[in-house]
Amino acid sequence: MPDTPASGTATPDWAALDDAVRRAGLDSPVLALDLDLLDANIADLRRRAAGVPIRVASKSLRVRSMIERVLDRPGYAGVLAFDVTEAHWLATESGVTDVLLGYPTAKREALAALCADDLACRRVTLLVDDPAQLDLVDAVAPPSQRPTIRVAIDLDASLRAAGGRVHLGVHRSPIHSVAQATALARTIVGRSGFALVGVMSYEAQVAGLANHVDGKFVTNTAVSAIQAVSMTEIRRRRGKVISALREIADLEFVNAGGTGSLEETAKDAAVTDIAAGSGLFGGHLFDNYRRFRPAPAMSFGLDVVRRPSEEIVTCAGGGWIASGPPATDRLPRPVWPEGLEYIATEAAGEVQTPLVGPAARTLRVGDRVWFRHTKSGEVAERADRVALIRRDARGTADVVDVVPTYRGERKCFL
Repeated sequence: MPDTPASGTATPDWAALDDAVRRAGLDSPVLALDLDLLDANIADLRRRAAGVPIRVASKSLRVRSMIERVLDRPGYAGVLAFDVTEAHWLATESGVTDVLLGYPTAKREALAALCADDLACRRVTLLVDDPAQLDLVDAVAPPSQRPTIRVAIDLDASLRAAGGRVHLGVHRSPIHSVAQATALARTIVGRSGFALVGVMSYEAQVAGLANHVDGKFVTNTAVSAIQAVSMTEIRRRRGKVISALREIADLEFVNAGGTGSLEETAKDAAVTDIAAGSGLFGGHLFDNYRRFRPAPAMSFGLDVVRRPSEEIVTCAGGGWIASGPPATDRLPRPVWPEGLEYIATEAAGEVQTPLVGPAARTLRVGDRVWFRHTKSGEVAERADRVALIRRDARGTADVVDVVPTYRGERKCFL
């Protein structure tokens, strides 16, 4: 495989984008989504998946109209939701017929609402890795008082070495071996009111770990080697697990992977669909992957509201921090005007963000600074709406629509 990103490094014309948003009269904080770059990312993810359907990871978008837009494109089918209430909402309000909940839930009120909705029960699949999660459903609504609940098993995709003393990957499911998976499967099929329909496994140490960071040759080499070993191990183990589970239940799907592992996960014959989301909006965390680089389709603008000195400007808001270990790579990145950076002692603040650099000397109160977010979902939790940008043949950018985020639709799931 090539050592350069396959999808190029297209970027917005920041000045044109800023002008378009200003002409539309939109106050900050303002999200702007370049539809041309989004379409390029949609196409590139499909190319990388090599014919395996892509399940849209909703937590990385949190803009319902854009989830629907992606699902209308060839190569995309189904949603990987992050909350049971969200899954219920998408299955009914948006008519998504295949919603897999990507995490177990213990929300009793939400489970009760799901169990009372026949349509939602036909379209939503709960994720489990412990019989106690089945007990919760039964406690809310006994099998005799609800439809059959669709469930999938969360198979741990981490790499375990040194007899289990070394764990590479995220700490998700306790279900790792064939024996553990088959034991849980038999428990599920042996209980009234549940149907085992699928399996999910997320190889985070491959999909979520950059391997082409500037100036980190040794680390990049080590990460790439670990990822290669990990993919070999999970393909072998997952294949055995799925083969064994198909002897127990009629599985409809086997979901795996993420934006960072599409090519490798697509090689696994046991996998029927791959989850991806962050690669659609193109957060800057994904600039550092060897085999791809999504275009930065989403960005956000903040107003300059004061100048503490000739060398510093202060923007309103900005502390839109991504999940994961606290570090500078979880901060939004100022991208326009060029030549701005954080003050180390303050970084991105909840209410104000001071910036320094050559460009700070020319900015005035009321000017706007544009940032790229780190992952994807965090921006939609901070703004009610997204300005959709389209460029004409001459490169002129215009706001062609303004659509609500989850927050704009008064939805707060987690």
